Amino acid sequence: MNAQSQHPRTREAFYRRDRRSVRLAREFTGETLTEWGVTERGDDVLLCVSELATNALLHGVPPGRGFLVRLTLYPEGVLRVAVHDSGSGEVRAPDPSPDAEHGRGLLLVTALADKWGVGERNPGKIVWCEFAEPAGAG
Repeated sequence: MNAQSQHPRTREAFYRRDRRSVRLAREFTGETLTEWGVTERGDDVLLCVSELATNALLHGVPPGRGFLVRLTLYPEGVLRVAVHDSGSGEVRAPDPSPDAEHGRGLLLVTALADKWGVGERNPGKIVWCEFAEPAGAG
């Protein structure tokens, strides 16, 4: 018997540099999770999308540019959220000190996602996070 290989499901949307884009990215993610049957950890995913999109908008998107949100659900159940921007800003590890003025967004991503990281892109970067086997994914 031949095993059929399954391919990941992927959806993506591009957003312009506009304060409404974070809300639109969250709505896109919510609709995609519903379509894919991802029923648990959805609030965690939505919060991480909000944080990564906000960071892209504030720190990674030069004037006249935008950012891309890509969602990938792998056959083994891992959900990856990746936010692509064209800015040159560095992504710093979260600073949990109470005096820190920034960095709490990635602190939330660190707490909610199973892992996160930064990848290279020319120009810019990709900030991603993953959720292992969100229940209900099918």
